[in-house]
Amino acid sequence: MNTNRRNFLRTTAAVTAGTMLVSPAFAGFAEKKSRYQISLAEWSFHKALFANEMTNLDFPRVTRELGLEGVEYVNQFFKDKAKDEKYLSELKKITKNEGVTNVLIMCDGEGMVGHPEEAERKKTVENHKKWIDAAAFLGCHSIRVNAGSRGEYEEQQKLAADGLRMLCEYGDTQKINVIVENHGGLSSNGDWLSGVMKMVNHKRVGTLPDFGNFTIDRQTGEEFDRYKGVELLMPFAKGVSAKTNVFNAKGDEANMDYYRLMQIVDDAGYKGFVGIEFEGSELSEKEGVIATKKLLEQVFKTL
Repeated sequence: MNTNRRNFLRTTAAVTAGTMLVSPAFAGFAEKKSRYQISLAEWSFHKALFANEMTNLDFPRVTRELGLEGVEYVNQFFKDKAKDEKYLSELKKITKNEGVTNVLIMCDGEGMVGHPEEAERKKTVENHKKWIDAAAFLGCHSIRVNAGSRGEYEEQQKLAADGLRMLCEYGDTQKINVIVENHGGLSSNGDWLSGVMKMVNHKRVGTLPDFGNFTIDRQTGEEFDRYKGVELLMPFAKGVSAKTNVFNAKGDEANMDYYRLMQIVDDAGYKGFVGIEFEGSELSEKEGVIATKKLLEQVFKTL
């Protein structure tokens, strides 16, 4: 090889190496991509929705405008549309056009899953079936239910487990999961709810750990330790709810350690959507969602 040819190859190699070092594409490979996607719980905009300033059909567009990737519906904002195929088709078309994923439907007001009376438990299961069907139609992976019951600790576990098992058996027919949020009462007790999951022992059942919902009794102020609670619920998690209320000057949630909470989520090996649910009043709903998104993105970088 002559000297000129050798020098040319050296120069080309050096230039190529330099280009690779500054190439955004190469930098993208070097930067570890987060295994989490951020979705938006519709309750974050409940004030605007109740005031008719936006509708359920607007929700996917608002979600995309905020740079978020998935939508978590709340059934009460399209309560009479569960069986309306024309409406659901329109909603599905909107989400597809906006490029967002339909993640789950949060179901309230359909009865007590762990009702002490068997007939009422079965009625509650029947009430939820239409939402399982709607979730399947939209391409969601789950519906979120409440594990409400009455009676003593262990009795409530058994009753809730019975109702959830029946729901999961129907969920099997539509390939839809039935997940439970810590949402007040004994469901906000991490020991109780994780015990229910073990009793149900069904592949469709799971939890939706909510970072903020660990108040067992609002009247007495009884609370379950949020960090222990998330740790207990994560082995069964098929979703994560990133609740926020108040932010400090640094942009952190003032009442909880998000870095510690997401480390628990990460240590559990969870992959998938982390859903923003802003419930504060010091910021507007939009500002609160943006602040939560920024916080999550900062936390993801540390994991």
